[in-house]
Amino acid sequence: MLASLRELFEKAAGTTPDADDEEHAVAVAAAVLMLEVARSDDGVSAEERAATAAAVRTKFGLDAAEAERVIAIAEEEAREATGLYPFTSLINRELSAAQKERLLELVWRVAYADAELDAHELHLVRKIANLLHVPHATYVGTKLRARDAQAKPAGGKGRR
Repeated sequence: MLASLRELFEKAAGTTPDADDEEHAVAVAAAVLMLEVARSDDGVSAEERAATAAAVRTKFGLDAAEAERVIAIAEEEAREATGLYPFTSLINRELSAAQKERLLELVWRVAYADAELDAHELHLVRKIANLLHVPHATYVGTKLRARDAQAKPAGGKGRR
């Protein structure tokens, strides 16, 4: 990928990537996908940014500071990227089908975070699902679970 991802792989000159470096690279790739969805509707809202941070923390078991570092790298990668393929390709190599399903649900949660599902977000999430080789039924299931989770605030009373 790009230079900042390579930096994650190089803790010292001449070292090879270890499992932590690979996991951080996947976390950056996942965060790029989430940020791309968030910014596809004219900018990243505070809710979408918070949903991205929460998703990165949850999915990759990072503390808040490390999640922010991953997101900062992802923002740089997203600005320099010419497409989604390098990110989805890495994810396809490193994650199982079940892990990709969970990731897609988190991407949906970012799309729903501002309580508005824009047509551009819908299109981009579908594109991501296709690039991750997620079956259509799984795509629909992740969308419904994310929508239902967004509609139910902590108090249990949801809005529809």
